[in-house]
Amino acid sequence: MDISNRTVLIIGGTSGIGLGLARRFAAAGSTVIVAGRDTGKVDDLETVRIDVTDPGSVARARDEVLGAHPELDVVVTMAGVLLQEDLRDPDHFATAETTIAVNLLGTIRAIDAFTPHLIGRGGADLITVSSGIAFLPFPLMPTYGASKAGVHAYTEALRPQLAGTGVTVTELVPPAVATAGQEKVNPAALPLDSYLDEVIDLLTRNPTPKEIIVKAAERLRWAERDGTYESLLEARSRSLATLPGSGR
Repeated sequence: MDISNRTVLIIGGTSGIGLGLARRFAAAGSTVIVAGRDTGKVDDLETVRIDVTDPGSVARARDEVLGAHPELDVVVTMAGVLLQEDLRDPDHFATAETTIAVNLLGTIRAIDAFTPHLIGRGGADLITVSSGIAFLPFPLMPTYGASKAGVHAYTEALRPQLAGTGVTVTELVPPAVATAGQEKVNPAALPLDSYLDEVIDLLTRNPTPKEIIVKAAERLRWAERDGTYESLLEARSRSLATLPGSGR
């Protein structure tokens, strides 16, 4: 994938991996717009406010972006929340609803908003963002894993549906990266810059892999294939001891 001289919208790009990726595209010579609920955190890139759980907000953001940038040819959908849940407590359901609304339905809504434009371009890139947790659950965040597994499955269906339209569909599969407090939950979380170095190396290969999987994510993505799934899941389940009153 060429990341220079592109016009890129990163939905969920106002912090963390999204903002880091936005700055890498910009440094490569692309025009970058970042979208999110809290655009006040970004002062070095063009921004647009979007709430992916609100159809009206998504439509307004689409119209604003395409009005200013009709040449838009890359859309990255990575708005998401990362929330812990105690499944023994029925009140967790509100957290589950929020997670699905943002991570899965929000991704679908954003894709739907921009797909007609991207198809009309005749040559464009759409990048979705799942997670290593989509392939090897982290029991402390059960609905997060389910939502990201949904993003993966949706992406796998989207790719053949858009085949022949000129829109290339790529899935980013991050491991734990040291943003948004991940380093506190997982001391092995990758430094953001190290992660982005690997991502850009993979993303700019020709042909671009359909899944962008850095080294640290490979053990998660291929755990079932490699016969390590059960042992890794057991190890990851130890995090449940941090839940209040777990007695684990």
